[in-house]
Amino acid sequence: MRFIVNGVERELEVPPHRLLSELLHDLGLNVPPAPCCDGDCGAGMVLVDGMPVEAGLTLAWRARGRAVETAEGLAPPGSPVARAFAAAGADACPHCTPGVLVAAAQALRVNPWITEDEARAALMGNLCRCGGYVPQVAAILAAAGEIQTGGGA
Repeated sequence: MRFIVNGVERELEVPPHRLLSELLHDLGLNVPPAPCCDGDCGAGMVLVDGMPVEAGLTLAWRARGRAVETAEGLAPPGSPVARAFAAAGADACPHCTPGVLVAAAQALRVNPWITEDEARAALMGNLCRCGGYVPQVAAILAAAGEIQTGGGA
């Protein structure tokens, strides 16, 4: 199967039953399987051709010929989103952070002038086990401020 992951073309043998989260994990990416078992938590969210997909519930072959973006590709270390999440302490949870980073980066890609209400709405598909979205929303707004002043995405 040939596909693009975070801008890099890959060609791999993929069994028909393999999940996209397993395949991405094998490539060294932090894409957790759906810890909720039904995809409602958003933890395993990735973008496939720009659309959000729960990687823990998607067969890998469905990404054939497509572009897949993970948290590592959308919010790499040193990017405004990664820096803002680290500064706000919004990246501490290994369960929800990858999906939250995908949602945040995608929201900022679509609208770098995002408001607090829009940032909250962008996170609606992600359940935070820690119980609060305050640091994540603050991080999105901080990243937006950096992007608006020319800090890149």
